[in-house]
Amino acid sequence: MKPKHQRLVLLVIALAVLIGAGLLAAWALRNQASYFYVPSDIASDPPETGRAIRLGGMVQQGSIQREADGVTMNFTVGDGAATVPVRFTGIAPDLFVEGSGVVAEGSLAPDGTFVATNLLAKHDENYMPRELQDMSDAQAKQVVAEAE
Repeated sequence: MKPKHQRLVLLVIALAVLIGAGLLAAWALRNQASYFYVPSDIASDPPETGRAIRLGGMVQQGSIQREADGVTMNFTVGDGAATVPVRFTGIAPDLFVEGSGVVAEGSLAPDGTFVATNLLAKHDENYMPRELQDMSDAQAKQVVAEAE
């Protein structure tokens, strides 16, 4: 076999290995990816039960109910078009209140309840840390720039 043919065979083998590794990585990430849904997405095209997803929306007013164990709570997340009942067991973040934004990680149960394993509370765009409230805009920007 000529050296030119040997290089061509090595190149084909290297490309096959790279494509195989890429396909394996994509297949592995497909099982680990969690997609983001809003309540209207779940109402129109619900994901299969047990699949890890993220649910985002607003916590409905008057919907938070704690169970007797003190760590399990039920609440409703809505987006103005649909609502999804959510069940969470654990310690909720400090910013988690009715009427605030929330991103819940978990999966949909067969009864249509979203079982959350993690809650991420969101604050509005006007949020200002206490440390920066008494500063002028220029001082606050300087502190933020120094922290980055």
